[in-house]
Amino acid sequence: MSLMPTIDEMLARARADLRMGVPVVLSGSGSGALVLAAETGSDARLGDLQGLGDPVLAITARRAETLKARAYDGDLARLELPGDATMGWVHAVSDPASDLSSPMKGPFRSARGGATDLYRLALQLAKSARLLPATLVLETDNAAELAAQNGLTTVPVTDAALTMARMTTLSPVISARLPLSVSEAGRLHVFRPEDGSDEHFAVEIGRPDRAAPVLARLHSACFTGDLLGSLKCDCGPQLRGALAHMGAEGAGVLLYLNQEGRGIGLANKMRAYALQDQGFDTVEANHRLGFEDDERDFRLGAAILRRMGFAAVRLMTNNPAKIAMMESCGLTVTERVPLQVGETDHNRAYLATKAKKSGHML
Repeated sequence: MSLMPTIDEMLARARADLRMGVPVVLSGSGSGALVLAAETGSDARLGDLQGLGDPVLAITARRAETLKARAYDGDLARLELPGDATMGWVHAVSDPASDLSSPMKGPFRSARGGATDLYRLALQLAKSARLLPATLVLETDNAAELAAQNGLTTVPVTDAALTMARMTTLSPVISARLPLSVSEAGRLHVFRPEDGSDEHFAVEIGRPDRAAPVLARLHSACFTGDLLGSLKCDCGPQLRGALAHMGAEGAGVLLYLNQEGRGIGLANKMRAYALQDQGFDTVEANHRLGFEDDERDFRLGAAILRRMGFAAVRLMTNNPAKIAMMESCGLTVTERVPLQVGETDHNRAYLATKAKKSGHML
């Protein structure tokens, strides 16, 4: 029936529920699970889960390494809850804010054996909801019944895993003339993802020849740098420098992708900043939070460029991962155009870490 929600729509509902502290149901082949986000869960909801069985706390291997917990499942660990566990305990294990002041959070008992697809999907959902990657998971044989009784969103595991692995479809919404300080011949294109996530934008300068390599930049949204003028990163100067370069040449496309904080969201980015104030570098901070070095999906930029009719680019970047991703998506990168601006006393160590650990060409 056409009124039934699609898998993308069910995943969007699940992300919204997790952000509000509402459990969701994952339905697998012969098994199922109730999932509650560690960041937004309440003691009342934890008590409900404990009344139904023995939930475990799923965390990423990155977070497990910080906690000295065993990640028997490779990319994740399933921590058994102590008998007197409260959401305060869950938050302390999930959020590294108190790691230095209260380093002894264990000992932890990690579950091992059995299928892990439910736990892996639960963590992926938390990440895509821009929450801390930690979830309370209760496996149960009557997940469907519990979902029906309590009006909970149900997500089929197999379909969801396949859907989240592929890149969402981007559809053009509108484009309109937008005179800019760097060029009066500006135009803004808005693209909307099918999965209900944030919209992405393309700023087109002039009328770039679709048959020639276009001067392009993939710029990830940075509220603190782009808007507030933060000195902790080089994002604002890169944004303005790229647009100025395109304005000087008379043509170009700047892709403004809503992937704040290397894809972890503004709240988690601020958590990473707080950890940096404790002495950790940008990569170490991400790992302590449970994230990888970079959680962005640059395929979005390639899809927008192809949708706009471009097949080759002169890419303004210092990041070799962007070049590799463009080429893996079928776009030819004919030239790397360096963009080395914005170094300050506040971000010098950050830039050095990007060069040393992420291979940025600075």
